[in-house]
Amino acid sequence: MRYEDLWAEARHVWDETIKLRGRVNIIIAGRTGVGKSTLVNAAFQGDLAETGQGRPVTQQTREFTKEDVPISIFDTRGLEMEKYRETSQGLEDLVLQRRKDPDPMRHIHAAWICLSEESRRVEEGESHLVERLAALGLPVILVITKARADNGFKQEAWRLCPGAGQVVRVRALYEKDDEGHEYQPMGLETLVAATVEAVPEGVRNAFVAAQKVSLELKIARAHMVVASSATAAGAVGATPIPFADAVVLVPLQVTMLAGITAVFGVPATAGFITGLVAGIAGGAGATYAGRTLVTNLMKLVPGVGTVAGGAIAAGTAAAVTAALGEAYIATILVLFEKHGRMPIAAEIQQAFVSRWKQQQDEGAPPSAAE
Repeated sequence: MRYEDLWAEARHVWDETIKLRGRVNIIIAGRTGVGKSTLVNAAFQGDLAETGQGRPVTQQTREFTKEDVPISIFDTRGLEMEKYRETSQGLEDLVLQRRKDPDPMRHIHAAWICLSEESRRVEEGESHLVERLAALGLPVILVITKARADNGFKQEAWRLCPGAGQVVRVRALYEKDDEGHEYQPMGLETLVAATVEAVPEGVRNAFVAAQKVSLELKIARAHMVVASSATAAGAVGATPIPFADAVVLVPLQVTMLAGITAVFGVPATAGFITGLVAGIAGGAGATYAGRTLVTNLMKLVPGVGTVAGGAIAAGTAAAVTAALGEAYIATILVLFEKHGRMPIAAEIQQAFVSRWKQQQDEGAPPSAAE
């Protein structure tokens, strides 16, 4: 496989990865002042609620999106008593209309109905909307915002809105009252975890990538990408494949790197993926780039070393792929710990290629701390 073929493959893989990750679509409804914008900005990357007025989709609802953040938020402009039936009907029509779309990434996948713990009231409009959306089979999570003291309100809210699948108390920001009592953010991880379980499997990677609350969820989904890729590599290795043609594994491993990048929600391009491939392949000549890449990958596996010939066994192919994926995840996590934020694509590429070259010089995989 020539270099040009590797680059073309990387570009194709990245486009397909983003297409398959798709988008997740969430309705967020509640009365004016309940804290929806604050909640959205605390939960998701990109300060979605600060990107302008959004695109109108109904008279009361606007769609908020941002490039590189795989989520659309459908925000009602208030769920007030005099307008709640009109708002509710508009949202029902939106859910039904989107459901007819052959692309499941266009469907509405869940709804957050927000109540303020400060008011300790559940209005008729809120109960009505939960009931109507739940009747359509849409997962509904009741979100109690501005939480400070429950005093039984959560249970009462669930009693009045039985269609909700979950009720989660949330405080999106640090708060301090007039008496000097301090309140730390709470409940966001619970809300994010509940939503991941509620939305269809096909859009979970999109939701995990879009949210910024739980690094653990991103790690867990990334490990799933590695595991499935290693299994597929094992099947390829069991063919068996002569080592000279072992480049058959490369597209699979490039796909894995793209999948991990996408699930972490790192804004990237096809050029980023090709840069990773270039760094791993090193200085090999064009004709042997694919073989050099696989040779270098095999050095990651203790006991395998630089096998010069023969077939790649299923176990070896799986181990090589898993080692590559775990090294890549470890690189992202080291950068996250160092900077206190999700690293950008350029930082990941530089660190991973440097890590790879160090491993090649030492002849053994670097530790996660390096």
